[in-house]
Amino acid sequence: MSLGTKIAWDDTVLPFQLDVSDIRGRVARLDGALDGILKQHDYPEKVEALVAEMALLTALIGQTVSLRWKLSLQVQSKGAVRMIATDYFAPKVEGEPARIRAYASFDRDRLTDGVPFDQVGEGYFAIMIDQGKGTQPYQGITPLAGGSISACAEAYFAQSEQLPTRFSLSFGKSTEPGVGEHWRAGGVMLQHMPKASPFVATGDGEGQILTAEDLVDGEEGENWGRVNILLDTVEDLELIGPSVAPTDLLIRLFHEEQPRVYDAQSVQFGCTCSEDRVRQSLSIYSAKDIEKMTTPEGDVTADCQFCGAHYVLDPGSVGFDADDA
Repeated sequence: MSLGTKIAWDDTVLPFQLDVSDIRGRVARLDGALDGILKQHDYPEKVEALVAEMALLTALIGQTVSLRWKLSLQVQSKGAVRMIATDYFAPKVEGEPARIRAYASFDRDRLTDGVPFDQVGEGYFAIMIDQGKGTQPYQGITPLAGGSISACAEAYFAQSEQLPTRFSLSFGKSTEPGVGEHWRAGGVMLQHMPKASPFVATGDGEGQILTAEDLVDGEEGENWGRVNILLDTVEDLELIGPSVAPTDLLIRLFHEEQPRVYDAQSVQFGCTCSEDRVRQSLSIYSAKDIEKMTTPEGDVTADCQFCGAHYVLDPGSVGFDADDA
């Protein structure tokens, strides 16, 4: 069944600022972009929920960074869901959509009846920023704790960036009348305006984990607490937003805080894999290694974990000594 007419605010991230409280934020809605991510795979519902949460966080965080190329989020764990990886690619040209992709690696027979976050065990949550050639990639990590991936992201911002941050997220399968069942996700990100440039690590992440409340006091603390109380009143359907526009949601929640909105950024599912990238990744292997990778049919094959693209290559054309073959 068709997913119907696209809602104007679906697959967008709307930046805003609360002038009274000196707090900035984002409202994100994912529909087609999330469907594009999940339909590439046959994930159990609990794994789909974790991927949806990660994709939503990635869209919210990616839009806050002055990004020239790629932001990546990863969960690495010893649980049934071993890894979740997401990438957010900044638009190459102003006005173009950002691209997002995601995938998960898991042991199906280890999944339990618990909530989605129970499927990850001991491990870490990581944020990585790559601004492209000629720059040094940045990475920060925090332990998996707090009952949700969004709680891990909040801890990361408090610990590594000293930025009080709050996420309120909702995601699930939409069953609107006349529309095929599909995943939707929506959320709000709040962040206290930084006193210094964001995304500059100031600690090694060891010791006691900071929280947003540890970073604000006095009038700033009062503002942060008041705005968080207002966000606590939001309902799941308002976050997911089939019938509530992001601007209407901001007025409902924060009208006394004088919300000011900026231009929305559209996002879509997109993968950067290509045959050239596959060849580049295989260029580190010797002819002997390539021979071990060759199928009985005489090909070297590779599959993209993000989009499922299947590549079939001539073994004589790959490897670091392919030019001598």
